[in-house]
Amino acid sequence: MSNPETTHHVKPAGAKDAANPSQTMAFQAEVAQLLKLVTHSLYSNPEIFLRELVSNASDACDKLRFESLNNAALLESDPDLKVRISFDKDAKTLTITDNGIGLSEQEAIDNLGTIAKSGTRDFVANMSGDQKNDSQLIGQFGVGFYSGFIVADRITVESRRAGLPAAQGVRWASEGTGEFEVAQIERAERGTSITLHLKDDAQDYLNAYKLKGVINKYSDHISLPILMEKEEWKDGELISPTDPEGGRQPGGMAKTGEWETVNQAAALWTRAKKDITQEQYDEFYKQISYDQNAPLATTHNRVEGATEYTQLLFIPSKAPMDMFNRDKAAGVKLYVKRVFIMDDAQALMPVYLRFVKGVVDSADLPLNVSRELLQESRAVKAIREGCTKRVLGMIEDLAKHNALPAASTDGVTDVVSDEDKAMVGKFDTFYAEFGAVLKEGLGEDFANRDRIAKLLRFASSTTDTATVSLTDYKARMKDGQDAIYYITADTLAAAKSSPQLEIFRKKGIEVLLMADRVDEWALNYLHEFDGTPLQSVAKGAVDLGKLQDEDEKKAAELAQTEFKPTLDKLKQALKGVASDVRATSRLVDSPACLVVQDGDMSTQLARMLKQAGQAVPEVKPILEVNAEHPLVKKLVDSSNFDDLAHIIFDQALLAEGGMPADPAAYVKRVNALLV
Repeated sequence: MSNPETTHHVKPAGAKDAANPSQTMAFQAEVAQLLKLVTHSLYSNPEIFLRELVSNASDACDKLRFESLNNAALLESDPDLKVRISFDKDAKTLTITDNGIGLSEQEAIDNLGTIAKSGTRDFVANMSGDQKNDSQLIGQFGVGFYSGFIVADRITVESRRAGLPAAQGVRWASEGTGEFEVAQIERAERGTSITLHLKDDAQDYLNAYKLKGVINKYSDHISLPILMEKEEWKDGELISPTDPEGGRQPGGMAKTGEWETVNQAAALWTRAKKDITQEQYDEFYKQISYDQNAPLATTHNRVEGATEYTQLLFIPSKAPMDMFNRDKAAGVKLYVKRVFIMDDAQALMPVYLRFVKGVVDSADLPLNVSRELLQESRAVKAIREGCTKRVLGMIEDLAKHNALPAASTDGVTDVVSDEDKAMVGKFDTFYAEFGAVLKEGLGEDFANRDRIAKLLRFASSTTDTATVSLTDYKARMKDGQDAIYYITADTLAAAKSSPQLEIFRKKGIEVLLMADRVDEWALNYLHEFDGTPLQSVAKGAVDLGKLQDEDEKKAAELAQTEFKPTLDKLKQALKGVASDVRATSRLVDSPACLVVQDGDMSTQLARMLKQAGQAVPEVKPILEVNAEHPLVKKLVDSSNFDDLAHIIFDQALLAEGGMPADPAAYVKRVNALLV
């Protein structure tokens, strides 16, 4: 935006300052509209104003520190840079003061009179070479200043630029309605004081406890001290010293005249890793996550290159109650050049890693970055990819150290560090809490699908606990086995007792048991692992290939032929509920089971979608019957063929966790047979 078109009106000399009358200047025509946008739309959280003003004060000090490298006289007699915050309950004002570079009268007009103008941005643009690298922490003095109008109906700025005489101070004031006043004043101290005349609904900022809380939340990382005047409890005084019976005035907090630092003055993630203990990391995690437990894993890195940023990320030890609410805003905290931007920068972390907590501090993003810009920024894409890889690396490290190394065959005991011992069992904890969410990555993160697949763990027909990896399964596959077999069900018990497992159990073939609600969806995106296809035992005709001997193959073919009349009759009886009926070799003890064709939606997934209120196409399963089972043999000469056929179908449906379409009819048929 160009400089504002200003109209200088010299006001009549007033009693306050006859020698230096103020000038009233009009903002550019659209500035009033922009002010309204800034104060009502740009910031949804009112307390953000303090973050912005403290950040600006810090930037002014950074700028002075930089300029003083070539001109030490700018520090005058006050070399200790700081920010002070004070309030006056009677006057209803809040003041933020810094002893930074300050403003001249013309700089106040140019920088405070134009929303899109940033003096600091111009300052950085005029530098080159190593100076630009040295000044990368110097922020912008732009839109953020106007956030003060969120809580104030008038803002007064008094300032003097370092190096100018005291007589060349400046006062800038505005009600944010399209005009501002500028006057020259006498100001002994270098730097800037911003006084907010608070609105009636913002009086809670006239409270030290409230202000400290906001500072700790948003500005704890500011590298210079933020000072507030100390307060102490003062007992009530006698209303009348000559009348002890007259009672006492109520006591309260009273200012002591001493100043104290209320921030840490150094962001944890900006410090060297070697200077930070794990206890400090844990305490920082608890502060940002509101979790009382220490994290399972921590990573702290500074990434340099085309995109520069610092990441401090944590994996919690316990999932929150709303973990499976994908619509809930979640993400890491975003800072830009140590300035807090937002709590839940979802664009920096994929949804399937929404359990990760932490901080990302970018050196490349603009301070006024919006959620929309985050979605489109190339720098954000690079940060997202880097954070994703780093988190997956943390999880892989947990998996690698989940158990102590096995004893070597030569009797030599491996040396295990205390750090490795501390990690034993942590992956089991992680997977129990977040394994189901991690599986979502199979369908969301194609680039890292193989890494995610290696981290997945399942129960199997040989173990009830989710400890079997796909790598482990492949290592145990039988000679001649050419697929990784799995089954999905509503519960682990239902999966383990499924009739579809009978032939696999008989032959000692391991089958992975999957009972998480996400499994059915996630496995649609994982068709093979390390070159071996995954095959659901509840889809398609069972084909054990080399694991089935010739006699078994011939028996299956013979059953299909000799049992054909009964199969045809079953198809007719069940034509409304089953898409096909066929003899099977997968059953040993059960009379029948339900399967679907390869590529079709499973009956379990269809049930879940219906429960979620989604429209799904009608799924008619295939009924596979065990021709050798007594109940099936009884069908051949049964006078209640249709009833028995429906009972067999409904029992197969019940066995996989479904419900008969007409439970009352099912009960009636069973009762009739029992009688």
